[in-house]
Amino acid sequence: MAEGAGAKDLASGMGGNINKTEMLSAVEQYEKYHMYYGGDDETRKANYTDMVNKYYDLSTSFYEFGWGESFHFANRWKGESLRESIKRHEHFLALQLCLKPGMKVLDVGCGIGGPLREISRFSCSSVTGLNNNAYQIARGTELNRLCGLEKTCGLVKGDFMKMPFANDSFDAIYAIEATCHAPDAVGCYKEIKRVLKPGQLFAAYEWCMTGSFDPKNEEHQKIKAEIELGDGLPDIRTTSQCLEALKYAGFEVLFEEDLALSSPVPWYLPLDTSHFSLSSFRLTSLGRFLTRNMVKIFELLRIAPEGSQRVSAFLEKAAEGLVNGGRKEIFTPMYFFLARKPLSEN
Repeated sequence: MAEGAGAKDLASGMGGNINKTEMLSAVEQYEKYHMYYGGDDETRKANYTDMVNKYYDLSTSFYEFGWGESFHFANRWKGESLRESIKRHEHFLALQLCLKPGMKVLDVGCGIGGPLREISRFSCSSVTGLNNNAYQIARGTELNRLCGLEKTCGLVKGDFMKMPFANDSFDAIYAIEATCHAPDAVGCYKEIKRVLKPGQLFAAYEWCMTGSFDPKNEEHQKIKAEIELGDGLPDIRTTSQCLEALKYAGFEVLFEEDLALSSPVPWYLPLDTSHFSLSSFRLTSLGRFLTRNMVKIFELLRIAPEGSQRVSAFLEKAAEGLVNGGRKEIFTPMYFFLARKPLSEN
């Protein structure tokens, strides 16, 4: 797997499927959904499809350039690189789901397919990725082909609130930091339960506000708003709300825990500008400075479309919110749960 897109890929991928002449307008429309620009939770929930699609059209090339093909965090051991921790995080999920060769697995909100390729290779299972963003599907399909995994890995366009699959289609389902984009957790989990075979497992890493989050605290609200703006989220749920939604959807919860609490190395360390790492250089303060100026030059030379600098800016603002949320322990990107669909409905 490649460690991430190069500068040429970053420039060519900016804006995703958005017409390059319309990118600035798309940035402005996206920003207006959020609190900083007069938006609110209900507006974002009502327009989640448009908001999330615009977000990933605008941000995917930046993600791949800075982070690699797997767009998620991981708990991390001392001496372990970011890339190693991400792989182990994905392997842990496969092991919890007891994946075996030949199983038919669904990745809900698969991004460009980094995790599904790793999990397919690790478990020898067939993994289908569900994604509602056309640019990410095209990019993920090409990466599957380049890896020789087009026979065991596929990407399907669809909304996880109304999946294009028959009842009881999959042997296992997982979601990695993806269903936080759902406007309604219960509805999303019910749809996942519908396409999962009876008695089989669903596991996820969820983005959540923790029990330490105080909705009356202005600083906490500012951090939450920064994360929502920079990460395309309608409204970040608490861990308790997430758990309640899972149970209400009809799942039997086997295990749940905020894995961030047991991580020897802070999960947000790659985004912390006071930390320097050669293995994740593009995420460091110097790496971000160089990327910021490279994007500025690309935009001035019209290699990158107008508005690219603004996308880079709100992603940096999100990074600040994530680091502050992690330090204060009011936010986690790895609330993990393992749940089972009952063999029969009561």
